[in-house]
Amino acid sequence: MVEKWNITIPELTGDEERRAYIYLPESYTNEPDKHYPVLYMFDGHNVFFDEDATYGKCWGMKEYMDYTQTQVIIAAVECNHSPDNGRIKEYSPFTFRNPKLGNITGLGKITMNWMVHTFKPYIDENFRTIPDRNHTFIAGSSMGGLMSLYAVLEYNQTFSRAAALSPSIWFATKKLSDMISHARIKPDTVIYMDYGAREMRHHNNMRIQFSKVTSQLLQKQILLESRIVPNGDHCEASWEKQIPFFMNTLLYEF
Repeated sequence: MVEKWNITIPELTGDEERRAYIYLPESYTNEPDKHYPVLYMFDGHNVFFDEDATYGKCWGMKEYMDYTQTQVIIAAVECNHSPDNGRIKEYSPFTFRNPKLGNITGLGKITMNWMVHTFKPYIDENFRTIPDRNHTFIAGSSMGGLMSLYAVLEYNQTFSRAAALSPSIWFATKKLSDMISHARIKPDTVIYMDYGAREMRHHNNMRIQFSKVTSQLLQKQILLESRIVPNGDHCEASWEKQIPFFMNTLLYEF
């Protein structure tokens, strides 16, 4: 079951409404005493329904969760659709300049502070969650993948596991490297990170950058699963195929 409702994020877009989504396992209704881990996801409009997805194709998370009977709640929030790079700004931990995008003011810290201090408490108060760090995960793709890395590194007291699919690690590479180097992260942290083989051709030296980030994460002595996806591309249809891989990583030994 997926519920939708409208929310506002005053810190980012004032009174402008956007959609929030929550997936509840089928057992949620039948087992009223049961509590669940929570997976938070970026780009909520792309997670569950084709009719809501930006390009008409969603991840298909509901179908996967129902079919596998995975006992996890998923909470997701729609991104900022402003043509003035609204999504990139909200999903960037860094302020940077890009030849194609111009100057980008990174609002990722504001986004994450809202998620950790406003959205998560709301979810924990209104749904039967297991709110502790060990049962709180985060995932996203593209800029949402970058934000998932940021979240698990900088908000490690809240999130113990993260999945970063096709993360935009080619933005602000020096700032990303510094963030990983200085992150205080517990050794039980789990990170899944992948990149599509077809995506590699889109950015010069992407294999080198992917290798650098992977190496830095390993130096933090965390638990990392890193993949280059055969024929993988930068789209929801490709990310849907990776669901079994990243979900198995997030839920390993649960």
